[in-house]
Amino acid sequence: MTSPFPGSPSTPSLPSPPAQCPAHALGTGGLRRLYGPEAERAPHDLYERLRQEHGTVAPVLLPGDIRAWLVLGHQENLEVLRNPLLFSADSRRWNVRLAPDSPLLPITAYQPVIAFADGDAHARLRSAITDSLARINRHGNRRYVVRYTDRLLHAFAAAGQADLVTDFAEKLPILVLSRQFGIAEQDALALGEAVRDLVRPTETALKSNQTVVETMQELIQRKKASPGDDLASWLLRHEAGLSEDEVLQHLRHALVAANENTANLVANTLRMVLTDRRFRGHLAGGQMTLPDALDQVMWDQPPLALIPNRWATGDTVLGGRQINGGDMVMLGLSAGNRDPVVRPDLSTPVHGNRSHLAFGKGPHECPGMDIGRAIADTAIDTLLARLPDIQLSVPESELSVTTSLVSSRLNTLPVHFTPQRSRQEAPAGAQPQPLTESPITAAAEPSRASWRKRVLPR
Repeated sequence: MTSPFPGSPSTPSLPSPPAQCPAHALGTGGLRRLYGPEAERAPHDLYERLRQEHGTVAPVLLPGDIRAWLVLGHQENLEVLRNPLLFSADSRRWNVRLAPDSPLLPITAYQPVIAFADGDAHARLRSAITDSLARINRHGNRRYVVRYTDRLLHAFAAAGQADLVTDFAEKLPILVLSRQFGIAEQDALALGEAVRDLVRPTETALKSNQTVVETMQELIQRKKASPGDDLASWLLRHEAGLSEDEVLQHLRHALVAANENTANLVANTLRMVLTDRRFRGHLAGGQMTLPDALDQVMWDQPPLALIPNRWATGDTVLGGRQINGGDMVMLGLSAGNRDPVVRPDLSTPVHGNRSHLAFGKGPHECPGMDIGRAIADTAIDTLLARLPDIQLSVPESELSVTTSLVSSRLNTLPVHFTPQRSRQEAPAGAQPQPLTESPITAAAEPSRASWRKRVLPR
């Protein structure tokens, strides 16, 4: 049991790097970096090299050559997730002080939200979130997913081609989430663009963040004056007594996390549908349901690959490694999902198995996971029903992915299909009419079985 951190009780004899390892992949003390070309090009390969070199818990370097621990084992991830007394979510425990320009600040700086809270503070905040989310009408929400899916399809159905990332996966979640939050429909897509910009290292990220904050501030003031049946109103009125700032911070945090994760889930599942012949064949034959497919994607490509927000509350042992109090312990969700102890054969389907780490476990398990799944399930089912002969327009090898420290994002998914005239086609140049509160008829919803009979293999 050793510790690779300088100044700690024992300093290990670190294993020599493999001869084939590129120099830029290693930093101080021969530790592997979780950033740079190696990590961005093939993160899963990097995780497996770390597993071979260090076991289920590996010492790694973050930007700025900051040292941390990466948890690679499935069981070890569960141990961290389920033990807040040993592994805190409060970043103020970190024994590192970051530089003002560190790219780690946006994802580790303490915020007064449930993601960084422990104990009674966490219980109070989470009660407000879970109680409010429980009030969302799931059946009515599905109807609006169908409606917004139809609206987005209307914009490109006649062309016979589209990019399912930029034209669909990136737009649908924010439209549905805006309804749940109480945000005006006409503001949804612009808000979605700001959310996408602020989570990426762009020159306009700070300005986009301010746009999101100002939108939340306006929403809170509007709902204080005129409450409705929406998440913002329920949080403001909850018995936990959240302050306006706490409501604002949770709305912002939930909007960013839910939008990005759901968009990634939709895009990755569509990619599997379009590229994995075995997958499409199983669906066509009725051997795999769409919820099963979503589980497969959350095992193989979870929306978040890594969560860098646990800190040891004191000296402890994890995976045979000595962890010192104040050390960062990062949750390797993607690596844990590929742990050979739980998945000795990655090619074996995991139908109906929801023991993946995609939504976390324990007290910080994602409170909105059922809503995210429902959006993805309904949206993909509707799209495939409307466009049953949809095909990828380029070889899979040409699809590009942008990898960051915490996630991998599919950039494009170009497809083609038989051009279709919308069932409610508007005149040329006309904008779709705003949705009303009235429920859509059953006839407007897709047949969940029809597309499966027409999908590949052909």
